[in-house]
Amino acid sequence: MSIFISVVFPVLLVFIIGYGIQKWKKVDIKPISTVAIYVMTPALVFRTFYEAHIDIQYIYMVVFSLILLFSLIIISKVYSRIKNYSTSLESGLILSTAFMNAGNYGAPIILFAYGEAGFAFAVSFLVLQSIIMNFFGVYYAARGMAGIKVAIKAVCLMPATYAVIVALLLKSFDLTFPTNLYRTIDMIAEATIPTVMIILGMQLAQIKWGNFEWDKISYAVVVRLLISPLIAWLITLAMPLDALLAKVLIVSAAMPSAATIVIYAIQFDSRPKLISSVTLISTLISILTITILLSIL
Repeated sequence: MSIFISVVFPVLLVFIIGYGIQKWKKVDIKPISTVAIYVMTPALVFRTFYEAHIDIQYIYMVVFSLILLFSLIIISKVYSRIKNYSTSLESGLILSTAFMNAGNYGAPIILFAYGEAGFAFAVSFLVLQSIIMNFFGVYYAARGMAGIKVAIKAVCLMPATYAVIVALLLKSFDLTFPTNLYRTIDMIAEATIPTVMIILGMQLAQIKWGNFEWDKISYAVVVRLLISPLIAWLITLAMPLDALLAKVLIVSAAMPSAATIVIYAIQFDSRPKLISSVTLISTLISILTITILLSIL
């Protein structure tokens, strides 16, 4: 109970505030999301990579992410074949199970649970997941349409990608960023996490209840909240990971379905109602599952 009160509840409360504001004022989320994506997140990402000590653990993080991704994709492919689902439904299940909400849910949970050291890993994982999501997520959402071309373009248009590159170049050439400009980035970075948390609450408020495909939702929720962290734990056992990083990766793998994927599903008409319902239900159930997982870890 203490973990719920000290870690999960503060995060949940911010989501509830965003949810309440959206229900009350019917705010247009797009301008806020645009600021978060193009200004705030790049500032947070730049600060994290500029200050981080990059070592072999970050390579392990990349390997971990790819193994987890392809494991989850294979599970959904096999399940879809067994059930004789259409390609469209298979893509919908992959989208709702293979991509977790490592940003506006996972990062704040890890910040409260493991402090700044864990948070630095969480932001790095957030960037990596964003790149993976923008490539593979777009590919599966647009499969049979624009596919890989659109996926590559999505990654190239992601501002956080360039924030990482600039930060790593400065570190590589041992260049110091001007202090006065860095203070600006620092201020924006500090506001990023609460802003994206409120945005998630607002996004959840827009998902409509009713006519849920419970059999498919149940499968997706079990894979996302239970099987995914289990696979993550097994991967961490097989890799020489830092103990804190291992915990961060397992908790991140237990996050609910990514809200960003709903946008792709709508854009490419890839079972958007199913994916949005999985996002909503997995987010609600994750309040319990994440509390239990943090207690175990």
